[in-house]
Amino acid sequence: MASRYNPKETERKWQKRWEEAGVFRALSTDEAGDVPKAYVLEMFPYPSGRLHMGHVRNYAMGDVVARHKKLLGYNVLHPMGWDAFGMPAENAAMQRGVHPKGWTYENIAAMRDQFDLLGLSLDWSREFATCDETYYAQQQAIFLALWENDLVYRKSAKVNWDPVDQTVLANEQVIDGKGWRSGAPVETRELNQWFLKITAYAEDLLSDLDTLGEWPEKVRTMQANWIGKSTGARINFPFTSATKLPKGFDGTSLDVFTTRPDTIFGASFLAIAPDHPLTNALAETNKDLQDFQKACAAVGTSEEAIETAEKLGFYTGIRVEHPMVKGWEIPVWVANFVLSTYGTGAIFGSPAGDQRDLDFARKYGLPVTPVVLPPDTAENAHVIGKDAYTGPGTLYNSGPLNGLSIEEGKSAVIETLEAMGLGEAQTTWRLRDWGVSRQRYWGCPIPAIHCDDCGAVPVPTSDLPVLLPEDISFDEPGNPLSRHKDWLSVSCPKCGKPARRETDTLDTFADSSWYFARFAGPDSARPINKDEAAYWLPVDQYIGGVEHAVLHLLYSRFFTRAMRDSGLLDLPSGEPFKRLFTQGMVTHETYKSETGDWLEPSQVIREDGDLIEVETGKPVTTGPIEKMSKSKRNTVDPTVIIADFGADVARWFVLSDSPPERDVEWTQSGVEGAWRFAQRLWSAYDELPEDASTADGTPGTEGNDLLRASHKHLANINSAIEGFRFNSAIASIHEWVAVLKKANSLKDSGDLKARKDSLLMLAPVVSLFMPHLADECWARAGGQGMVATASWPNVDEGLLKADTITLPVQVNGKKRSDISVPTDASKADVEAIALADDTAKTFFEGKEIKKVIVVPGRIVNIVAP
Repeated sequence: MASRYNPKETERKWQKRWEEAGVFRALSTDEAGDVPKAYVLEMFPYPSGRLHMGHVRNYAMGDVVARHKKLLGYNVLHPMGWDAFGMPAENAAMQRGVHPKGWTYENIAAMRDQFDLLGLSLDWSREFATCDETYYAQQQAIFLALWENDLVYRKSAKVNWDPVDQTVLANEQVIDGKGWRSGAPVETRELNQWFLKITAYAEDLLSDLDTLGEWPEKVRTMQANWIGKSTGARINFPFTSATKLPKGFDGTSLDVFTTRPDTIFGASFLAIAPDHPLTNALAETNKDLQDFQKACAAVGTSEEAIETAEKLGFYTGIRVEHPMVKGWEIPVWVANFVLSTYGTGAIFGSPAGDQRDLDFARKYGLPVTPVVLPPDTAENAHVIGKDAYTGPGTLYNSGPLNGLSIEEGKSAVIETLEAMGLGEAQTTWRLRDWGVSRQRYWGCPIPAIHCDDCGAVPVPTSDLPVLLPEDISFDEPGNPLSRHKDWLSVSCPKCGKPARRETDTLDTFADSSWYFARFAGPDSARPINKDEAAYWLPVDQYIGGVEHAVLHLLYSRFFTRAMRDSGLLDLPSGEPFKRLFTQGMVTHETYKSETGDWLEPSQVIREDGDLIEVETGKPVTTGPIEKMSKSKRNTVDPTVIIADFGADVARWFVLSDSPPERDVEWTQSGVEGAWRFAQRLWSAYDELPEDASTADGTPGTEGNDLLRASHKHLANINSAIEGFRFNSAIASIHEWVAVLKKANSLKDSGDLKARKDSLLMLAPVVSLFMPHLADECWARAGGQGMVATASWPNVDEGLLKADTITLPVQVNGKKRSDISVPTDASKADVEAIALADDTAKTFFEGKEIKKVIVVPGRIVNIVAP
């Protein structure tokens, strides 16, 4: 009888052996020689203090790829680090009276211990945290290099300002118009901010998406939409002669950008942004307009917030002339949905063809004139109701444009306006330069000095790093750096006069926009070891959540190009990630107590079919199944699962239950099922007789069938792993083990050797998913050394070719039997075997056989009416 597999003894044993042997240390370029490389990377974690099963799934996926590549003979780089700057550490400092640095490094230590339990094939020798002085010192050097290359500048920009915390908030930190921590109404302010010139690469970032064929299509689409290239026209709408413009605003026309110049004959209003120069000039003497501006500013600066807010307008009393129709006057409104950062900050509304414009026109009683006639529709039958028409058609109600297609109309309008001097073709971009200033302490200090005479001056590279002072206090609101006089005071590098340091720190997206290049040579005295990076980059397989599909990936693509063009990196393509996979989430039921508080799964038990709170014994309300998150407290601590079942079981479950790109629901029954399979797998090895080590000879029929099935499953698993279908690979492993268990009765020397060979083939495959158990199984089957350093088994193509095939036999069109025939049998032979089949005979015996139809390799049909 097989023994029980004990993960508590086994997992630590093998982890220690892997570590002592340096199994997962990547070779340098000098050591690697001609060995092919594979750089496998998961998006590195924020050190929040505890891992949950969502982390386990993400890093287990990367581990499958890394281990597979290593067994295939690649020099694998699979590093780990920490995205360690950010607001959570400052919040902890304010709430608990701790220092952000101490809190962060304590969390790193705790999470490192949890990672160790998982047995991941990580090269810990390259570990760093973005808050390490050695890391952010090099980030400051990158900032200075980009500054020197004209990719850094400073300007006044609108920000979300929390008046209580006295800090700028990112759009996602504004909730219902209030600061996420203070709860204070957020204000829109103009502040001097540092920017990185990402727009310099807009065309490159967009066009090169076509080269990323191994990225998910949805991610490339999201990036393209964010970059947002729009081709259209800039149109000048002259002010009417009766218009009196306010003081402070000069001009003879209002300039508008549109992607649909063909709809100009449907224009019923112009709308300008709440912070448009004309709006600001009008507001100087209009209290109601000032109040409208404040109401718009309270919504925040994000496009999502503006787009979803109720559409509101303010009539200015100003009118403009239609550029193509004399005497046609159009009213000018201020609208809360117009962005000053897009186009010219002004639009013309053609309501019949745009839902947002239609809603606005209906609300304020403005005209709605349809100008695009749908195909096969009579003019008098086309009526605009609640929905705008955005489909194809021909132009009508459009004077000289009538009968033209939409594209023809666009060209005609642009050509006419250019001839009149009232417009021109133009391309605009949704992408805006990246504002990187953050008014907080726990981040990378921006290496700049402000001098009253010289302005903003870069810190000399010889003076780097600009270190964060540790003697700071969060007793007062705002950025502690702005109150640290000793740290602030410095001499101007240009003129030597008294000056002050920049107190803004960098957006933490900057920290994660180049870390993958630093992993290539984390001990380099320069930001990037160019030789090592040239070898390792691009990352061959990058894995992470789809929530980072836009900004993180876009900023990383920008950084590689900016570093390349600043002489810091040799990466001609500028693309950091060759292959990208965005994994699904791990989900779990949510629970609430009678008092409405969220409960963790560990605080809930089931008694007689009902959920009960452990502490109080009172009923628990079950909520929806959601992504594991600390806010809903529906996380499962992997250390608890590991203590009960082992790391391999946890890994196996999160990889086996659904395709990797889909969410997987964590259930106790699923974990227990994975545990039972681990025991079943172990028994297949433990039941191998001791004399199998010396077994030899030619296998018999059953032994050959076992080898043939093993190679078939191996081929299927190879394909599944390459295609990121890990759940399919695991399904094949289940089938393989079932075949092996049936073969336990094979005792002849040749057949016993087939059992051993099949088990030795299986162990490296299992090691991708359950590495500790696989090494234990490898040792039990007599494998040499460790499976972690073995080779991936080769598929014997000869064994995949079956000697016979099974064909269905139909009698008069209905299936009646199956026959086994040689793969090279002739039609005549197949026909003879079918006619001799006893089961099929019962359906045509005594009848005249009209004909026998043999479709080679497919089917036999006997016609005997």
